[in-house]
Amino acid sequence: IVTAGVDRIRLRRRSQIDLEDVHLSGKVTWVGKSSMEIRMQAFAQKDPNDPNSREETLEAYFTFVTLDPKTKKPHIMPKLIPETPEERALFELGALKAKAKKLSRKNKLKVGQQLSDASLKIDETAASLLEQASPLLRMPSLADPHSILMKDTQMQNAMIAQPQFRNLHNRIFGGFLARRAFELAFATAYVFGGQLPRFLEVDDISFESPVDVGDLLVFNSRVLYTLPEGCSECSNAIYALDHSHDQPLVMVEVEAWVTEPETVQARISNHFYFTFALPEGATCRKVLPSNIDEARNMAARMTADAEQAEVR
Repeated sequence: IVTAGVDRIRLRRRSQIDLEDVHLSGKVTWVGKSSMEIRMQAFAQKDPNDPNSREETLEAYFTFVTLDPKTKKPHIMPKLIPETPEERALFELGALKAKAKKLSRKNKLKVGQQLSDASLKIDETAASLLEQASPLLRMPSLADPHSILMKDTQMQNAMIAQPQFRNLHNRIFGGFLARRAFELAFATAYVFGGQLPRFLEVDDISFESPVDVGDLLVFNSRVLYTLPEGCSECSNAIYALDHSHDQPLVMVEVEAWVTEPETVQARISNHFYFTFALPEGATCRKVLPSNIDEARNMAARMTADAEQAEVR
């Protein structure tokens, strides 16, 4: 069983570790042909004798794929039979998300491939974002001082993958990579906002290729886009956390690259997306793209976040 991706880790509220008991629970919510979705929840309980004091603090969805250990080909999963109304709702939600992921992979821009309707919409949004960035690119002294180019928010670090971070398959543990990515994303949001950011959620983690012991890993981060005035129209509980919907929101992307200097090659291993709030700020700078690739990445992430919000 290998991790295929993480579909958001949502912080519902902050638990007080020194005052509350923390309970973790997990269950399979959806099964496809060779993949499954697992829902993880964390609960905080102040009074061990009062079941009503138990409250959800964190929720996460993980996708795993089963592979034959010898052939490395997908292995058929046993069927999952939902019984209660809640289980059926979670199963249908899992199927909906799996369908959306397949459609997203199908619509991924490829050279020589005809553009789909979704790709055309992303291109239209990208063109609009580039038009907004035009003054900053061509007449920076006259541009809006509350805007900044995406390339000016970038940060980077590098490391050699060490054997103590191996998983059961002798590959680098994905959780360790996620932690390193989070630390860089936090630093990026910190430097961008000028204040300690407040973590809200992991938007998405994708595992493109494995990382082996001894690999040179390069992490690149940047602020993908921002909501300077917050998200007042967001009704989801995640943005209601500590009134975060009224605070500027910063969306950070981190890419992990396995770099091979001997062959002068590099391959992407992971994409990470994080959302932070700036609790002490009334606003923040608006991030704009400096080229068409940045504009497309920004537009694609905006679209993905909007689609995710619909199925929360």
